[in-house]
Formats: sequence, structure tokens, C-alpha cells
Amino acid sequence: MKRHLIHFLLLAVLSVFSAVAFAQTTVKGQLVDSETGEPLVGAAVMVEGTTQGTVTDIDGYFKQNVAQGGTLLFKYVGFKDLKKKVTPKGNLVDLGVIRMEPDAVILKDVTITSSIAVARKTPVAVSTLEPAFIEEKLGTQEFPEILKSTPGVYATKDGGGYGDAKVNVRGFKSENVAMMVNGVPMNGMENQKVYWSNWSGMSDVTRSMQVQRGLGASKVASPSVGGSINVITKSTEAKRGGSVSYAMGNDGYNKMLFTVNSGLSKDGWAFTLLGAKTWGGGYIQGTNFEGYTWFANIAKRINENHQLSLTAFGAPQWHNQRNYNNGLSIKEWQRVQNYMGDDSPYKYNSTFGYRNGQAFNSSRNVYHKPQISLNHLWQIDAKSSLSTAAYVSIGRGYGYSGTGDRSHRSKWYGTNSSGLVNTEFRCPDGTFDYDAVEALNTQSTTGSKMIMAKSMNNHMWYGLLSTYTTKFGENFDFYGGIDFRYYKGLHQNVITDLFGGKYFVDADNRKNVRPENNPLGQRPEFVNQKLGVGDVIYRDYDGFVMYEGAFAQLEYNLDKLSAFVSGGLSNTSYWRKDRLYYAGDKAKSSKEYYMGGNVKGGLNYNLNEKNNVFFNAGFISRAPMFDNTFINSQTSHERNPDAKNEKVISFELGYGFRSRFFTANVNAYYTKWIDKSLYDGGFYTNQETKTEERWTMNLLGANANHMGVEVDFVAKLARWLDVTGMFSWGDWRWNGTASGYMFNAQGQIMANSGGTVVTDMTNVEQYKYNIKMDNVSVGGSAQTTAALGINVRPMKGLRISADWNFFARNYADYDIAIGDATQDTPYVVSDPWQIPSYSTFDLSAGYTFDFGKVRATLSGNVNNLFNQEYIADARDGSTHDWDSATRVLYGFGRTYSIRLKFNF
Repeated sequence: MKRHLIHFLLLAVLSVFSAVAFAQTTVKGQLVDSETGEPLVGAAVMVEGTTQGTVTDIDGYFKQNVAQGGTLLFKYVGFKDLKKKVTPKGNLVDLGVIRMEPDAVILKDVTITSSIAVARKTPVAVSTLEPAFIEEKLGTQEFPEILKSTPGVYATKDGGGYGDAKVNVRGFKSENVAMMVNGVPMNGMENQKVYWSNWSGMSDVTRSMQVQRGLGASKVASPSVGGSINVITKSTEAKRGGSVSYAMGNDGYNKMLFTVNSGLSKDGWAFTLLGAKTWGGGYIQGTNFEGYTWFANIAKRINENHQLSLTAFGAPQWHNQRNYNNGLSIKEWQRVQNYMGDDSPYKYNSTFGYRNGQAFNSSRNVYHKPQISLNHLWQIDAKSSLSTAAYVSIGRGYGYSGTGDRSHRSKWYGTNSSGLVNTEFRCPDGTFDYDAVEALNTQSTTGSKMIMAKSMNNHMWYGLLSTYTTKFGENFDFYGGIDFRYYKGLHQNVITDLFGGKYFVDADNRKNVRPENNPLGQRPEFVNQKLGVGDVIYRDYDGFVMYEGAFAQLEYNLDKLSAFVSGGLSNTSYWRKDRLYYAGDKAKSSKEYYMGGNVKGGLNYNLNEKNNVFFNAGFISRAPMFDNTFINSQTSHERNPDAKNEKVISFELGYGFRSRFFTANVNAYYTKWIDKSLYDGGFYTNQETKTEERWTMNLLGANANHMGVEVDFVAKLARWLDVTGMFSWGDWRWNGTASGYMFNAQGQIMANSGGTVVTDMTNVEQYKYNIKMDNVSVGGSAQTTAALGINVRPMKGLRISADWNFFARNYADYDIAIGDATQDTPYVVSDPWQIPSYSTFDLSAGYTFDFGKVRATLSGNVNNLFNQEYIADARDGSTHDWDSATRVLYGFGRTYSIRLKFNF
């Protein structure tokens, strides 16, 4: 009987296990970021209450067996845990796209997310970089260089100093690419430029970084021309914890960083803090640096409908430079090998030297531009919300540079216009002889001939960006908002060092002060005043910008179709207040107003779960920049009578494919730029006074066509191996004839380059200069780029990546040689020199392991693994070939770094 009972019990147990086994269901799906639509790679998919589980692949897909009625638990660092109960629908259940919410206290902030493109929904060409990618790939590179494998992007280190990198998108320079932080515009209010040294610590606080090429999804009133770069910073984390890390690399590179998250308290408070310090000697000779990063986010959940969040961050830094003016000709780079010995000649810096036995560099930048933003989100009802960001940006800093009287100011330059090292004030070892400058000034009986000054560029910038969103029915989403900005920028040149002299006389500039604007103008005691440290020279004015904008967008979403139409209007006003060239009631200029606007639309259609197509088009009318509205914004109130809006017309067509094993995007674009403003200046010899004077010219009427094709893909060849790649081809050319007048330092139209002033304005058109720019290649960006990356995960916690980047059809940048033009015959611009193509290899690896109760990651990077020599930037020369090219800058050789990070 016992034996039969045992057999029965064994049979019952086996039957139960068999029933359970047969009752299991296979569940599949895809995990994505709810805000960006990007797949979450390596997310944990667990069967609740068991040890069973898997992780998502490179496209966020997963497949897991679950007992009928079981629950799946999804976990991913930085996102809220999510549970899904499995309802049996046969042997296979497809949960489709599962959107995970960021694990942050702050509610979904429309101000931020309204400028974020969503895959397979927003009809734009977009690339999104997650923090893990930035951590793995950046190493000692400059922050924008992380974008070098993005289609249509060309990023270089420029002169090579800390934070001196540049990034162009589709051939457009930084002033035509919108830089945003949390959806708030950051381009300079006067010139629209972006100085990455102000944001050198941004990589430490980035939650995600999205590059939208072309018109983009940004809903601010003044959209970009070439594209936009939107950095989303960290939010206040809901979980308590933090991290510390230390990194070291070539040329004395060091970096320390910490983060602390308080977690959410019972009464709804939470904060996140971050601090970092980076310092080193610099790859380029004499470019040592020191930078800090600080970040704080404090959030308060008031109730279910209201939330406040205060975010503040900054990156104070100082760094010595080698600017693009100190690039050499190709032959000269080879010659300076004699100076560098066993080191690379491309590290040579012609302004580096010694003063009284101490290392010294006359080119130096110091700046701190903190941004403070108070965000309020009001969830009005289930369909509507109002998000408002009030922000302030406080810029404080300057750039040091050498100057002096008319005969000596250019002697500070390490190189001349031909790309040769200046031999005067040069030591036998190639360093700049700063002691010789002191000797010159000490022996002078008329004051210092060469002095040091700092170019002050302080500003206060206030802004308000408010976005209202609501739904009309089930399928229409409406966004509308305002974008207000007020800016005041202080611009001064202040004497910092007389270099052994007793005083300095700024006669060259002070003689241009007109008595009708300032009673002191041209008085001998004013023109020949003996100036000392702290006195102002050359310029002393405030630039003012007021911007008022409004925007609206209507979106339609139904099943497979997403479409939008949007528009915006803006009013930009400029004025200046001068303390040197003007006085009394004439110190403040008049205001000029420029209306701008844009209209754009597009649609995306998902053909099926794998294929989608999109199209967008738009028209932009953009106000001219501050400098182009004045004859010479540095010294004069005189207005440029020809200043007018630039116009942009753009079209784009794209296709996307997404599956579990392969993802690809293909898009083609065409952008036409009309009435582009060009500005140039220089010196001429006044035939009447026989003195050297400054001229300026604002040119209008230049047009450009930018068109191209871009492809990117991700292929998952195995669970442990994936391949990424991209290819972009552009055809960017100037067209048309630009024209403008030549003005002297007093803002008067000149009849010729000899300085003759036009007095009869009845037929002033005859004094215009014309510059013909037909079919001329745009310089400064590689028009063909490609990349291929291999990512290997051979074992748990270990990753190894290798990346190849290729750049070709990069034309030398150039200045329009207006001085060679005549009023009878247009000056014809020739096609610039094509820089040789090049490619580089980068290697990165990391291993994550548990160190007691702390998770540790050891990682390393080697950039330009094979120490490839290549030219990254150059200026075109007189014969448009390698022999005449000037200001040539070679890219960095092999660099490396290693980092250890602890998460707790």
C-alpha cells in the first residue's frame, strides 16, 4: 500500500509541474523612454516573485516565459519600476511598446519635452545620446566631440584649448544651430554663437542629448537654420544614493566628480547635488587649464496638480589657449619640429613662452556663465497643463590678449597672415620672448608700445518660456506659448599689464571719437591721455537685446499617422549705450525693431510596426544679428541701412526601419538660405592723413544651398554583439552676389579704399562693392562623413567598443577678401582648397562589478588609437591649394584616459 501511495504522490507532483510548464506563456515587447521614444538597452525584465528574468537587447526588445496570470517587473536605472500582469492570449503575448517614465520627482515638464522628438512620431531627422553612451565614449574629448559619429555633424577641437571645440551641423556654424538646455535657448543674444568653454562641464549633468537636424521639433519662436542640440539635464532623483569617480589621462589630465541624491521625503521634498573638478596641462603646448562643474536641483511636489523645481548649474573655468590665428602653414608646421624635439610639432603654440622664468601665455580665457531656472508645472486637468520656466543667465569673464599702438599691436600674434611664425620677440627654442617685450617698453620714452588687456564680456540675461498644452478630442494636441528674453551685455577692453612701461597712449582709437558725439573727442589731452592698469581702451559700451515671441503648434495623431503644423512670430529690438565714443544724451542709441517669424509642418506615417516615412517643410524669416544692424557695433551708433531679415526655406523626406535585429534611418534634405549677412573689416592707409585706419563692411545678398543624404543604422548580430554605423553626404554651396558699402571708423561711406568720404549721397549706389560667390563650396565642415562602431559584451559586466570615423570633402574656411574688390568689377570668390580626407579609430572598454555593497565601474578610452596625423581645420590661401593654406590646425594624436566610478 505504501508503495502505491508513494507512486501516486510522485505522479501527482509530476502532473502539477507538467501543468505549470504547459501553462506558461511567452511574452515579448519593447521598452522605450516615454519622453524620447528611444529604446532602453539592458533593462531588467523579471517575473515577479521568482528569480527568472532577462534583459532587453540593443533595440529595447525582450522575450520572457511567464506562468499564466503572472506579473512581469521592468527595472531600469533612472526610470520608475513598472509592472505588467500577463493575461493569457495563447502561447504568445505581445505587449508592444512599453513606455517607462523617468525616475524623477518632477512631473513631465512640457517646457522640456515639447522640444524633444519622439521616434516614429515626430517627422524630423534626430539622433539621441543617452548618458551611458556619453560616459563610455567621451574620455578626454571635448563635450561636442561626442557627436562626431552623428550624420551631418562635424566637430573639432579648433585651437585645442580646454572648451575651445566647435561643432557644425549640415555645414552651418554654431550661430545657426540652436543650442538649448532643458528647452531654453542658450545661443548668444548678440551674435547667436555658442562658446563650449562655458558649457565644458555639461557632460557631467546630462541626462540625454538630442540632435535634431534641419527644422527640428523645437517650439520656441525663433527656430534654428541647420539644426538644434538640446541637452536635458539631470532631474531630482526619487531614490536616495549617489556616486563618486576619479579619472586621469594624458598630459596631466585629472577629474574628480561626486553626486548625491536625497530621495523623496514624506512631505514631498527632494534634491540632487553634483560637483566636479577637472584640471591638466593640456595636449597643446602651454594650454593648462582648470575647470569646475556645480549642479543643484531642488524639487517640491506641492500636490497632485502643482510642482516647483529649481535648477542651477555652472562651469567656472580658466584655460590658456592656442586660437585659430596661431595656426601655421603646412611647411611651417614641419619646420617647428626643430623646436619640439621628440614631441609632435602639431602641439606647438607660438604664443607660449616664459616671463621672468615663469611659463606664460598671452592668450587666456576666464569665464563663468551659471544658469538658474525656476520651473512650475500646473496640471490643470486630465487634458491640459501649463509649464513655465523663468530663468536667468549671469555671464562673468574675459579673454586676455596682447595689444598696443598701431605699429606694435600685431607683434603679439604668434604667426603672421602667411602662416609663418613671427620671428620678432622669438627665443631660439621657438617660445615667445616676453622678457624682450618688457625690455622694449622699459626703454621707450613715450610709454608702453605693447600691453596686455582683457576683453570683458559680462552679461545679464533674463527669460520667460511658458507653454500651454491641451487636447481637442482624442486626436488633436495643441501647444501654444510665449518666449520673452531681455539681455544686457557689457563690452570693455581693460588694461591689465603695461609690461614694464609707465603708461599707455590709446591715440589710434581715441582720435576716432567725434566731438559732436563726445565733447572730449580729438582734444589733445584726451587723445594723448596717459593710461594705466584698469583704464579702458578701444571700446566701452553695453549692448541691449529685447526679444518677444509667441508660438503655436497643432498635432494630429491617429493610429499610424502623426502630423503637425506650427508657426511663430517674434520681435527683436537692438540698441547700445556707449561710454567712450559718446557722452551725455547721445550715449544711448536709438532702438531698431525687426519682425521675424516661421511656419513649418510635417507628417509621419507608420506603414507597419517596422516601417515609417516622414516629410517636413518650413519657411523662416530671421532678424539680422546685433553686429549686422550697426556699421561697427564695437564703436559706433551708426546704423546699417541695408540690414534686413535672412530667409530660409527647407524640405526634408525620411524613411525609418525598426525591427528586433536591425534599425535604420534614411533622410534627404534641401535648405535654401537667402539674404545671408556677411561682415568683414580691416585696416587701410588714409591717403589724406597717411595713417592706418579701420574699415568695416556689411554685405547683404549672399545665398547658399545646403542639400544632402544621411543614413544611420544599428545591427544586433548577436546578444553580445552589435554594430552601429552612419554615412552622410552633403553638397553645400554659396550662390549669388553680395554687395555693401565700405565704411570708415566714423561710420561714413568711403568712395574708395584710400579713405575718401562720400559727401554727395544722391548717387550713392555707385560706391557699392560687389562680391560674386557662384557655386563656391562652403568651408569649415566635412561634407562627407561616415562611421562604423562595434560593441562587444563577451561576459557579464564587461563591454568593449571600437569606433571608426571618416571625414572627407572638407574645404578650407575662408574670409571674403573685400579689400581686393573694386567698385567697377565684382570680386569673384574662388573655390577653396579641399583638405585631405582622414579617418581615426577610437577604443573604449569598461567592467562593472560589485565591491561589497557598492557597484564599481572601471573604464578606459583611447582616442585616435593609431596616432593618425590629419588636418582638421584650415584657412584658404591665395592660390587655393595646400601650399598657400594658412592657419592650418592638425588634430590631436593619440590620447587616453582611465576612470573608476563607485555608485552607492
